[in-house]
Amino acid sequence: MITGFSIAALLGLIGGLLITGAIAGLLAGLLGVGGGIVIVPVLIIVAELFNIPQEVAMLTVVATSLATIIPTSISSAVAHNKRGAIDRDILRGWIPAIFVGALLGGIASKTLGSDGLTLVFGSVALLVAVNLALAKPIVLTDQPPATRIGQSAIALPMGFISALMGIGGGTLAVPVMTMMSVTVHRAIATASVFGLAIAVPAVCGFIWNGLGVEGRPPASLGFVNLPATVILFSVSVLTAPIGAKLAHGLSARPLKLAFAAFLAISGARMLWKFFA
Repeated sequence: MITGFSIAALLGLIGGLLITGAIAGLLAGLLGVGGGIVIVPVLIIVAELFNIPQEVAMLTVVATSLATIIPTSISSAVAHNKRGAIDRDILRGWIPAIFVGALLGGIASKTLGSDGLTLVFGSVALLVAVNLALAKPIVLTDQPPATRIGQSAIALPMGFISALMGIGGGTLAVPVMTMMSVTVHRAIATASVFGLAIAVPAVCGFIWNGLGVEGRPPASLGFVNLPATVILFSVSVLTAPIGAKLAHGLSARPLKLAFAAFLAISGARMLWKFFA
């Protein structure tokens, strides 16, 4: 798969990706984040170890992360749906704009480049982490907007930014929904479906942008590295239902703090890489 490295090193890489996929799936079900919040930082390290050119590294990382979110989100959403926790009214109102926003984000990714995607990931992750860590999170309204214009104004940029970050919808959707008085458990369950609506169009954009680009890892379709994708989601789809079960057994406050901690760590790592 990758030349210049020993079999032992490659086996270690595969083992590390399997562990990462398992944790990502667990978090996808537990926090509704699609697992990208774990996958992106790990794949950045992998890209550095295998000397992937900087100009394509973050594009490949984000695209591959988004590809793993597709099966993981399906597994997580099915588990949450069995518990009746998904808000179908929010889905119907937000999904179309999220889909369009994610497609635009995937297409715009090449213009921003690897450095731009790194800055977007780190900045947004830290802002969301701060909001979630507040003892009394900001509440803007007593319910989500009922009009199509209001729903689209929220959902379209959410899909766009999530696509650029390589993450499922939960990273932005969960705090946004909780600010609109949606309970955290219901927000997490609903966000698991957003991950699918974001990943599918965004991946299409990253594949299109990456066709024929030099410097990509072997066995890549556009900017999506297929071996890494398969390894990651082969275990994430198994652990996502476990996370979903845990989510419904935990109180809201620890769940938000856990989400905030992962976002803060990942965001700080990305900003350090950008400014270093």
